[in-house]
Amino acid sequence: MSDQLRPRASLRTAVVWEVLKDALDRQVKAAGRDALDVLDTGGGTGNFAVPAARLGHRVTVVDPSPNALFALERRAAEAGVADRVRGVQGDILGLFDVVERDGFDAVLCHGVLEYVDEPAEGVRNAVAALHPSGALSLLAAGLGGAVLARALAGHFTEARHALTDPAGRWGEGDPVPRRFTAEQLSELVSGAGLEVGAVHGVRVFADLVPGVLVDTEPGAVDALLKLEAAVAELPAFHSVATQLHVLGEKRP
Repeated sequence: MSDQLRPRASLRTAVVWEVLKDALDRQVKAAGRDALDVLDTGGGTGNFAVPAARLGHRVTVVDPSPNALFALERRAAEAGVADRVRGVQGDILGLFDVVERDGFDAVLCHGVLEYVDEPAEGVRNAVAALHPSGALSLLAAGLGGAVLARALAGHFTEARHALTDPAGRWGEGDPVPRRFTAEQLSELVSGAGLEVGAVHGVRVFADLVPGVLVDTEPGAVDALLKLEAAVAELPAFHSVATQLHVLGEKRP
């Protein structure tokens, strides 16, 4: 089954994919080429790399996990795009040990900044990998979504702790090392020399709706997808999104 037909996968990625696809289309027009060179840092098993390759783009995935890269290779082969997807073991802080600077039309940095010691350095490396007019797609865990989720689960002390913790963690058992606000992510992008093109809230409702409703109610998945798309660009909902997406563009 394709990614687009998996309800859970669609709820997790639909908003980001639509923004990313539009950005790639703009890059195609600006570059005057049908195929772009795309770098996916922390791309894992290819949730975005394989769909991008299906559009005809050449994608390099940098990930520290050999198992993820093996799964990526298998997934790309099953999708018929093995010749357009290349996996390389590495991480964003050592990015230029494995890829070249200024070599890519677009860079994806999804689910990476939460886990690196120096998020600002990670963003600077991602930007340095771009061509002079490239685009950066940045996706990271949102602080507000975690606070809301803990509160709705009845963990009020943990919710309040996340608000005051410098890393946005709710406690020692929190599996996410760091979370961000939309303002913090935008500052990282602009501080690295990019113009912030758009900010989106991702999974505003999807993680709060009971799974049994989504899975069994006729039309629920499509309706929820449309709702997520409708609120994604509204700043009022950024503060409660599970993830935040920032699109940055490098001007020549």
